[in-house]
Amino acid sequence: MSEPTVTAAEAPLLQMEGICKSFPGVRALHEVSFDLRPGEVHALVGENGAGKSTLIKILAGALQRDAGTIRVNGQPTQLRTPQAAIAAGISVIYQDFNLVPHLSVGENIYLGREPHHWGIIDFRTMRAGTRALLDRLGAGFSATAPVNELSVAEQQMVEIAKALSVESKVLVMDEPSATLTEHELAALFAQIRRLKSEGVSIIYISHRLEEVFEIADRVTVLRDGEVVGTAPVAELDAGEIIRMMVGREIRSEESGGRQAAHGEEMLRVEGLTRGEKARGISFTLHRGEILGIAGLVGAGRTELVRTIFGADHATGGRMILDGRPVRPRSPAHAIALGIGLVPEDRKLQGLVLGMAVASNVTLARLGAVSTAGVVSGRQERQVAEGYIEQLDIATPGALQTARNLSGGNQQKVVLAKWLFAQSKVLIFDEPTRGIDVGAKQEIYRIMRDVAQAGAAVIMISSDLPEVLRMSDRIMVMHEGEVAGFLEAAEATQERIMMLATGEGS
Repeated sequence: MSEPTVTAAEAPLLQMEGICKSFPGVRALHEVSFDLRPGEVHALVGENGAGKSTLIKILAGALQRDAGTIRVNGQPTQLRTPQAAIAAGISVIYQDFNLVPHLSVGENIYLGREPHHWGIIDFRTMRAGTRALLDRLGAGFSATAPVNELSVAEQQMVEIAKALSVESKVLVMDEPSATLTEHELAALFAQIRRLKSEGVSIIYISHRLEEVFEIADRVTVLRDGEVVGTAPVAELDAGEIIRMMVGREIRSEESGGRQAAHGEEMLRVEGLTRGEKARGISFTLHRGEILGIAGLVGAGRTELVRTIFGADHATGGRMILDGRPVRPRSPAHAIALGIGLVPEDRKLQGLVLGMAVASNVTLARLGAVSTAGVVSGRQERQVAEGYIEQLDIATPGALQTARNLSGGNQQKVVLAKWLFAQSKVLIFDEPTRGIDVGAKQEIYRIMRDVAQAGAAVIMISSDLPEVLRMSDRIMVMHEGEVAGFLEAAEATQERIMMLATGEGS
C-alpha cells in the first residue's frame, strides 16, 4: 500500500511516530505510526485487541506511551493528561458513554465549563448553546431532558454534541454510529462533512466498513499492535481491508435458513405487553431455531426481551415455556427457568468488570461450583479454562480481570456464562455491537452451535445483513408492535425496512 506525495498544504496536523506500549504480559503497540491531515477523515480499523483503543487513549492523554513521538502542527507535544489533550485541540468520543445519568443534556455537555453570570450558572445560555448543538446534529430531544431518560442512540448524540462543543481541531470518534438509526447516521455524516469543510480533522474508528468507504479519505489498518498499512480509501475494497485486518480471507455467509429441521415448540408468547413500549406481542420459538427480531431504534425490541427475561414485568399476555405457563418475576427466576440474555450493553449489564473471567463465567450457575454455599475457586477456574479453549477467548488466564479484555473477548465471556448456565432459550440483544469482523464470525458460529445443540435462540440486531445471514425466521417490530414475519427464503433488506417503518403489512 503506497500513498501519494504529500504537498505542503497537506502537511499533517497530527503525527504519531514509533508509538510503543506494553502492559504486563501483553505488547499492545509496537512502532505504530499514524498521521492526520487538516480537514481529513482518517479511518482506523482493526480487530478487537488490535491496539486501536490503546493508541487513542495515548492520544487522549489517558495512557502514557513507552516510546515514540507525538507532534501537533509539527511541534513535539506531551499529552500527559486528558486536559492536556483538550488544550492541544484533541477531543475523543469514546464508544462507552461518559455521561452523568441524572443531569440534563445541557448540564452534561457543559459539565465543568458551565457559563456563569455574576457567579451563578447561566442556565438560559447553557440551554441555548445546547439547543444549537442538537439542531446541528438533527437531534429531536430536549436540552433539559435527563440523560437517563434518553435512548442509547440519543445518549450517543449527546456525547457527540459534547465533543463538538469544545471546537477541537482533532476529533476522534470511536464507533459513533453503533446505535444510530439511518436518519441519525445521515445527520452524523452531514456533520462530519461540515466539520471537514471547516478544517477539522477526524479519526473515525468503526467496524462497519461501508461507513469507512462512505465517509473516510484514508484508512490505516492495525493488527496485533502493528500497522499493516495506510492508503487512500479509493484504492481499496472491503475484501482487501478485511484480509489485512484478520490476516486471512473470511467467507461471506449467505442468509440464514439452515437446512436442519427444527424441533418441537420451546417458547410461545401470547399478547405479551409491557406498557406502551411493547404491546400485544405474539410469536412461537422452536428448538434449534434462530428467530431474528428487526426494527428501528425505539421499536420495542429490547423492552420485549427484557420482559421475557424478567428484568421488566409484563402488564399483559402470557408465556408458555416447554409446555408450562411461566411468568418470570426477575432475572434470577428467568435463569432458573432456563432463559438467558446476552444484553446490548455487555459492560454494564453482561459482566462484572472488576471480577475475574472465571467468576463471570460461573456467575449464573454458582451452585454447580459450590459446596455448602462456598464457591470453589479451583472448580471455577477449571470451568472457565474449558470455555476459554472452546470459545478461543484471548486472555492471559482465567483469573484475568474482565475489564482488561477486548470487546470481542468480553462478549465471549458473556456467552460462556450462558453456555455454562445451560439455557434452553438464549436471547442475544445486538450480539456483535462494537465487535470486529473476525470476532463476528466466531460469535455467529457459537450462535449456530447453540441452536444445533437444541436450544432456541432469539437474536435482536440493527444490522440487516446480520439478521438475514443468521435468522431462520424474522419478526419485524414497529412502534411496540409486531409488524410482520418473514421466512428466511423470502426476506430482503427492503422487505424488512418496509415493515420496520410501518409501510408494509
